[in-house]
Amino acid sequence: MLLLKTLKKRLRHFDWWLFACMIVLMIIGVIAIYSALTSRIGEDSHTQSEYIRQIVWIVVALIIFVLVIAIPYPVFELMILPAYFFSLALLLLVLTMPQIKGATRWIMLGPFQLQPAEFTKITTILLLAKELSKPYITDMQILIKVVIIGLPPILLLLLQPDLGSAVIFGAIVFGILAFSDLSDYWLILSVSPFIAIVTSFYFPAFIIFMLILLFVLYKYNLSWIALGFTAVINTFIFFLVPFLWNGLKEYQQNRILSFLDPTRDPLGAGYQAIQSRIAIGNGMFWGRGFLEGTQKNLNFLPERHTDFIFSVIAEEFGFVGSMLIIMIFYFFIYRLIRSLKSITDKEQRLAIVGIITLFTSQAVVNIAINLGVFPTTGLPLPFISYGGSSLLANTIAVAIIMKFLTEKSFVR
Repeated sequence: MLLLKTLKKRLRHFDWWLFACMIVLMIIGVIAIYSALTSRIGEDSHTQSEYIRQIVWIVVALIIFVLVIAIPYPVFELMILPAYFFSLALLLLVLTMPQIKGATRWIMLGPFQLQPAEFTKITTILLLAKELSKPYITDMQILIKVVIIGLPPILLLLLQPDLGSAVIFGAIVFGILAFSDLSDYWLILSVSPFIAIVTSFYFPAFIIFMLILLFVLYKYNLSWIALGFTAVINTFIFFLVPFLWNGLKEYQQNRILSFLDPTRDPLGAGYQAIQSRIAIGNGMFWGRGFLEGTQKNLNFLPERHTDFIFSVIAEEFGFVGSMLIIMIFYFFIYRLIRSLKSITDKEQRLAIVGIITLFTSQAVVNIAINLGVFPTTGLPLPFISYGGSSLLANTIAVAIIMKFLTEKSFVR
């Protein structure tokens, strides 16, 4: 009876709408993967079997979902630090693996491939939330902890290279910092190097950025020494960018240049962006119909069951289908944000902010890549793209929030 009462009490706080959103996205993912892997030309039709694997991954993910919620909270807390170091060790191990498509992102486990970056996102969020929520923490302690925890995975991802995941990590760290106790001017200072990198390609833009930055910091009554230090750091970055650009591999430079002008290399670095735009344009308002997408049937659209799954949906279900996917993601993010109202614990709130930033940035960047307004970096669309690592990590992230919601009556 006590067990039933406890279960009923927990289920009372279970967010069924959030859970339903996740399941709907998973089902849409299987349908889209099936279509992406089906080639129909005339009466001939052939379907690859990866969609069956995705169904198996969904079953495994839902089992892990239940296990994460069932783990007692004190045990869960103790697991955060070892899990973080274990995920870093996997990121190191992956560097010793053979390259696949010019990158070392996967650990081969027989017929399966494990992508540690997906799990490292979760462990980094949890450890940052744990460390930055400690009482009486100063601004300098926050920044030092962010560097110690956040920088190693970003550097290891750049070595793979996995620029897309590194960008998502940057967004996650900034999102958590914005909701931590860090002072506003330190937050501005921590972001300024990234803006300096962007504006360093055009000298007048860099000058305008520096003037605005120094004016804003002056309003915060920073000393002239601090202002001078800020100016020196950002100017140093301005002169450093050309060296970093020359250090990028040729295909990475081509991807960035093709982002600015995809027609520059239509059969090479700009090929995916151009084919993706054509597929989305083909869909028009209602779409060409299920399994009728010509871009994927004629094998013009590369990586169509992973990074460019949104283009397949847009071609076959048109503007209506695309907007439906975006609205489901919008409602999913809304439910995540709404969960913040129910959580008062600082560590849990920071962890939820990190997870919200993860899902939002990954969905927005993936769709932007498909639309051709962001460089092609190789990021899956959460719950929809094919891939066991991404699906498991995303499901664990939702399970962690459900855990916070269902255990809020029992913890602290």
